[in-house]
Amino acid sequence: MYLTLVITPLQWLIDIPSRVADSLSDVFVERASLIRDNEQLRSEALELQRRSLRMEALVEENTQLRDLLNARKRVEHNVKAVELIGINPDPFLHEIILNRGIEDGLAIGQPVIDSGGIMGQVVSLAHYTSRVMLITDARTAIPVEVNRSGFRAIALGKGLLGELELSHVPSTADIEEGDLLVTSGLGGRFPRGYPVAVVEEIIHDPGRPFLLVKARPSARLDRSRQLLVIDFPGPEVEVTTENQPLLEGEESPET
Repeated sequence: MYLTLVITPLQWLIDIPSRVADSLSDVFVERASLIRDNEQLRSEALELQRRSLRMEALVEENTQLRDLLNARKRVEHNVKAVELIGINPDPFLHEIILNRGIEDGLAIGQPVIDSGGIMGQVVSLAHYTSRVMLITDARTAIPVEVNRSGFRAIALGKGLLGELELSHVPSTADIEEGDLLVTSGLGGRFPRGYPVAVVEEIIHDPGRPFLLVKARPSARLDRSRQLLVIDFPGPEVEVTTENQPLLEGEESPET
């Protein structure tokens, strides 16, 4: 009995390292398991985030397609659905590339629209692609009229993506901020009645004989991807496209 009383504390002391080692082993195993679970949860969170972003992109694309379908119903002419596949990186040239060309029946001079209004006009063709000059390009001039009053003017591209300017507007003109500008049909380049821009600012400068009128394009020039080409060729646009660099996704007109 006395021997047992003496041996028991010794056994307990001897077992301490073993118990400590078992405890540390359990801690390490649990930590490793937690790390694995954490990595798995992080991976699953990133995957869910990726799916969420993709879903948002699909929702936005569906919204654009729905708006484009509604716009197509309002168009009186035949149209072709196209997709934007390239943008000219030159800040002085507002041009985009479409995934349709000569083989799809496109012609130089055809207007291009999105669900909001006029985007631009086809200025160059290849077999399977086409180049479109946007209405904000500094080389562009569009005959427009105020939808409310019928006052006619010329909307000029200023080389700024979100701005057009009306030239030679007399101070007596019936035009107000918020007025919708639509194509007048004059010149035969664009069919009449399509939205072009909304008047944002009218500046009365005593030193100038005309008003300075600034307008915001109705089309989403920097966001729309799904577009329509109107079967309204009109006169060909005289735009020099020789020696311009090919954009990504564009083919040479000579191929």
